[in-house]
Amino acid sequence: MDRRSFLTKAAVGGTMAAGATALAAPAIAQTAPKVTWRVTSSFPKSLDTIFGAAETMSKYVSEMTDGNFTLQVFPAGELVPGLEAADAVSAGTVEACHTVPYYFWGKDPTYALGAAVPFGLNARMMNAWFYYGGGIDMMNEFYATQNLIAFPAGNTGVQMAGWYRKEINSVEDLKGLKMRIGGFAGKVIEKLGVVPQQIAGGDIYPSLEKGTIDATEWVGPYDDEKLGFYKVAPYYYYPGWWEGGLAIATMINLAKWAELPPSYQAALKAGCVVANTDMLASYDWKNPTALKSLVANGAQLRPLPQDVLLAAFEAANQTYAEVSAGNATFKKIKESQDAFRRDAYLNAQIAEYNYDVFMMSQQQAGKL
Repeated sequence: MDRRSFLTKAAVGGTMAAGATALAAPAIAQTAPKVTWRVTSSFPKSLDTIFGAAETMSKYVSEMTDGNFTLQVFPAGELVPGLEAADAVSAGTVEACHTVPYYFWGKDPTYALGAAVPFGLNARMMNAWFYYGGGIDMMNEFYATQNLIAFPAGNTGVQMAGWYRKEINSVEDLKGLKMRIGGFAGKVIEKLGVVPQQIAGGDIYPSLEKGTIDATEWVGPYDDEKLGFYKVAPYYYYPGWWEGGLAIATMINLAKWAELPPSYQAALKAGCVVANTDMLASYDWKNPTALKSLVANGAQLRPLPQDVLLAAFEAANQTYAEVSAGNATFKKIKESQDAFRRDAYLNAQIAEYNYDVFMMSQQQAGKL
């Protein structure tokens, strides 16, 4: 091959390679664009376990996309009030939020089924229903009517029944009680004479301290200790029958979701799964220590009387029948959860229950 021919072919080859590079670059850029979203939380930053779940989600999404998809998490009130998060996302004011779906049950009771309802599923059952029982798809059929799509992104486990300024010995003691209680549970407990109040987390303590409310529930020992409720309401009741396994959700504007590349959608869904697992594990680790600390500081643990639990159970079933009669979507999803609840508790009472009861007896005997 002569020198002239070699140089000509090399030049042509170089041009083709450069052209290929020029053509490939935009394709790569399109598949990994720089995207920054704002995520408004319904929780203050001081509640590191709940607020922190959104930060966990953000961290993993960034790592899975080499930093190209960024979720900026803002505490409640910085961009949007905590109880208006879903409305802001639906309207496109922000791209996403990290919140409790039942905060918005007043718009439609179906929202509550994506979080927790009285005497509903516990945390493990809720996750089983979401991931294997079609729960995510069923909820997203509803959320689509609200211009939203959502995925589980946290769970608190079963909660406590809250803090009271006076003892509760019977259903009669609930009549006229002004109580901060979240979500659909307020509609149920109202039937027992309670006057429900929906108040964002950061505003609960001053309301309880001033006597604006007589009682409050929030989550459980770790968060409750941080909020200081034991200082103004000494009686700490259990169990929180209205939240057997509270699911937190990342809600996303439907149009913004559709704009994401499929790989970013997958990363966000995976980040939600991590946040969901991490939050529950974090509470399970932190609550035992916090409970001991609360008792040492004067909190008085009390079980809810059986007549209160039974009355609440009947009130819940009555409320579900009333809502289902006029809301076909609520009825469909609630029936799906109820069918699984029957089978799940049938299974749980065999191995799980007996193992736990035995181990608890050993703990009480000081053998653990």
